[in-house]
Amino acid sequence: MATPKLEIGVIGLGKFGLQVSRTLVELGHSVVGIDSTEGRIRQAQDILSQVYQGNAADPAVLQQLRFQDLDCVIVSVGNSMETSLLVTLNLQEIGVRKIWVKAVSTEHKKVLTRLGVDHVILPEHDVATHLAHRLVNPGMLDLLPLGGGGQILLQELTVDKWAGRTLLDLRLANEHGVMVVAVKPAAFREYRFVPAAHEVLQQGDKLVVIGRHEDVLRLEP
Repeated sequence: MATPKLEIGVIGLGKFGLQVSRTLVELGHSVVGIDSTEGRIRQAQDILSQVYQGNAADPAVLQQLRFQDLDCVIVSVGNSMETSLLVTLNLQEIGVRKIWVKAVSTEHKKVLTRLGVDHVILPEHDVATHLAHRLVNPGMLDLLPLGGGGQILLQELTVDKWAGRTLLDLRLANEHGVMVVAVKPAAFREYRFVPAAHEVLQQGDKLVVIGRHEDVLRLEP
């Protein structure tokens, strides 16, 4: 199923905002960018067809650019917590449906969460946390936040104790709350998705599993 084309606003075209914009355009989405700095506008013009110089802290500017009609708006306005909060409140006031905000501190993130912001990103914190987990858990493929403070872990496992058994025998979903999403037999180079439940696992086979962080780490494959 094809991903629908989205219209997305990016407020703040520094390194973070510009990279997000570039990636969204490469994925085939329409991006409207705004920044108050002329140099950033010139740089963004090579990437975006719709880029404007203006003060996003002014709700009239946002309405004039019809930000209220966009599918999503990303706020990345540098190191000013006050400006970020003001822009966010203005977006909520004009009826923007979905808002993502780059926070500058944990305190900023807490305030944004209390304001009911859909998604709050704290890049340095998130990257550092991810790096620490990868260092101590080399098989980790991804770590995603889960509501209530939990985490979802996507993990690659190497079959050892499970050799000679089938996925049906292991009952990972029922007994451990973990789902196998792909299998790569030891003799093959590529993963197979939606693995067969009756396939017998061999020593050295690779499994990709997903589940709560603590549930995945309890497995002894």
